[in-house]
Order: sequence, then C-alpha cells, then structure tokens
Amino acid sequence: QVQLMESGGGLVQPGGSLQLSCRASENVFNFNYMRWYRQSPGKERDLVAALTVGDTTHYAESVKGRFTISKGGAKNTLYLQMNNLQPEDTAVYYCNTNIVARHFWGQGTQVTVSS
Repeated sequence: QVQLMESGGGLVQPGGSLQLSCRASENVFNFNYMRWYRQSPGKERDLVAALTVGDTTHYAESVKGRFTISKGGAKNTLYLQMNNLQPEDTAVYYCNTNIVARHFWGQGTQVTVSS
C-alpha cells in the first residue's frame, strides 16, 4: 500500500506561482511513473504532468512551458512547480503512481486562481 499526501495548494492571483508537493510513503525514485492530475467541478480528472524513472517528462499541452514536474532532494517527494497560473488552472490537484495495474492517489490539494 503506497500512501501519497499532497500539499502546497492555495489561493493565488493570475500570473502567480505555487509549488505543490507530494510526499510518498516510499522512495519515489523506485516508481516507473509518477504523475500529477487535476479535476475541476463537473469535469473529468485530467493528466497534467508525468515523470518516469528515467526522468522523462510529459506535460498536458495547456501547461507546457508553465509547469515543471520533478523529484526533490527528499527521496520520497514529488513536486509540481506551477508558474503563470491562470483561472483555468483552478482545480483539485492529485498525485498518482501505480504498481502494475494498481493505482494510488492522494487526497488532493485545492488550487484556486482568482483576482
């Protein structure tokens, strides 16, 4: 059982920045994939960014050039640096990983972008 816990969400003005953290119960460097998803009210949960064990990254088109996914100095932490935030980035952000077919999720952290 992998436990994930997100933090770092909050209220920010358009153009602002936030860094989300995802603390895992195991070393994140051991997972083939770690991902950030987001979900807005009434919408499906969408993939925002993914990071492979070999440090290959993937981003949704809507966040390319603004968001950066990384594994931090603490071996059990995944980050999402979000810059130039816009109102359409408002959502609950979730950390995710999987072991074969079993997926693990955190409880989510709310990001609200509003003036």
